Amino acid sequence: MAGTLEYEQLNKNLEVVDGHAVKAPEDYQDPEQLYQALVARVRKYHPSTDISMIEKAYKIAKEAHKDQVRKSGEPYIIHPLWVGIILADLEMDKETIVAGMLHDAVEDTDMTLDDITKEFGEEVALLVDGVTKLGQLSYSQDKLEVQAENLRKMFLAMAKDIRVIIIKLADRLHNMRTLEFMTPAKQQEKARETMDIYAPIAQRLGISKIKTELDDLSLKYWKPDVYYQLVHDLNERKTEREEFVQQIVAEVSKHMKNAHIKAKVYGRVKHFFSIYKKMVNQNKTLDQVYDLFAVRIIVDSVKDCYAALGVIHEMYTPIPGRFKDYIAMPKPNMYQSLHTTLMGPSGQPFEIQIRTEEMHKTAEYGIAAHWKYKEGADAAKSMASQEAKLNWLRQILEWQRDMSDNREFLSLLKGDLDLFAEDV
Repeated sequence: MAGTLEYEQLNKNLEVVDGHAVKAPEDYQDPEQLYQALVARVRKYHPSTDISMIEKAYKIAKEAHKDQVRKSGEPYIIHPLWVGIILADLEMDKETIVAGMLHDAVEDTDMTLDDITKEFGEEVALLVDGVTKLGQLSYSQDKLEVQAENLRKMFLAMAKDIRVIIIKLADRLHNMRTLEFMTPAKQQEKARETMDIYAPIAQRLGISKIKTELDDLSLKYWKPDVYYQLVHDLNERKTEREEFVQQIVAEVSKHMKNAHIKAKVYGRVKHFFSIYKKMVNQNKTLDQVYDLFAVRIIVDSVKDCYAALGVIHEMYTPIPGRFKDYIAMPKPNMYQSLHTTLMGPSGQPFEIQIRTEEMHKTAEYGIAAHWKYKEGADAAKSMASQEAKLNWLRQILEWQRDMSDNREFLSLLKGDLDLFAEDV
């Protein structure tokens, strides 16, 4: 998924105007190139699709926003295009991508919902209307009432069509990626709002691709000193850590092959926000946080997951109390994996996650994985089966009907559902 680093490379030559950074015109992104990137992404997961609807949305959005610019100084159309690209990275259906490209049109241009219905049909119009009605959430981190009301709006929108929230998350992700073009005060406000509302929603929908980037970007602007210190400290011992991970990956791959288990094995450093939360919650320095990285094993079947676990536990000593079976007991957001923490060859603890390819897709894309680019009845059938699994959402909607008191609603939400907890 195109992400934060890509933006940091693009935005090196900045000057400050009216208290916020702007790009030099020669650094503006080319809308036509972005549109071609969007088409390429869609064709990657749906090679035979007719992209005429997406092309029409691009042309109409470009015309509708032609006199508008972003805070960066770039043409406004850059934003709807990136929202479309993020949705394509999630492999969403074309109606969602088109609605994502038009999500600001009714609010910010002369276009009406009738215009959208006429050009793209009722389904796209309903999605755009849902995003527009969600609107700009009023926000104050000190006001529980306001926060609860925001969450009510989000959950009501979800109940009507989950894709409205997925578009809103894509919109927020691009806005966070370009937050450097806002004033410092606005950066702080948006970072807190993202941490308190958007990242937890992405987590509960299981969309870790978006959730982890929202978290890291929030930390970057909410506590820049902490963020950049973490970047610096992690870079200092990067080579040493990479060598350790490569050693583990090589050993595990060899043992999987010997056990005749077909497996993809790779390692990754955990995300900045995840590491920061561990440091705060456990009152530790970076050197004291032992599982800074995780090794992931992707296998073909559930049977192979448990077989791989047996091999791993023979290779390394498991740390007591650190095994979690999310295959037998999935998380509320449908996440499934086996997690185990082990002692490495040099006494260094590390985590291994074992899952199937299907579980991996659900872990990365969450509910979005079930809005794959499908046509007609297949899409409706797929979604009907997945909606049935979102029991937590129905529970919240029931509470919402019963609760007239916002504080009580928020307290139930945070406590019983543990909505804002960090699942690492």
